[in-house]
Amino acid sequence: MAPFIVLVVVTLIARIAGFAGVEWLDSLPHAVTVGLAAMFLLTASAHFLEPRRSALIEMVPPKLPNPTALVTLTGVLEIAGAIGLLIPPTSTLAAACLFVLLLALFPANVHAAQSDSGIKTMPLPARAALQVLFLAACAVVIVG
Repeated sequence: MAPFIVLVVVTLIARIAGFAGVEWLDSLPHAVTVGLAAMFLLTASAHFLEPRRSALIEMVPPKLPNPTALVTLTGVLEIAGAIGLLIPPTSTLAAACLFVLLLALFPANVHAAQSDSGIKTMPLPARAALQVLFLAACAVVIVG
């Protein structure tokens, strides 16, 4: 739930800054871009800090090789995507890549919910709804 809260709160703060005169943030897509960047920096931190790192490793479906390396790689990709979102010439590409990353990572959420492993914050229907929201935020930036 923390990623959702960060996305919403940072997007609202960015939007308020836009109304207050920060010209670049005077659009919803740009405010969502900043919110997504903050959200992905938060989620990336879980890939490197215990106890979340171990829980994420546990979430990797057993069919995939080297869960530790995959968790590290996806954390690096989330950081790269967050940085890319904040660079206007690369923000659309970064949002598209993060959209694909969210789709690729969803099976780990399914595995975690079905096996009662990993990060146990919410049941699968709620995880799926949240994932759709994150995908929609990426789409807002892509269409922008």
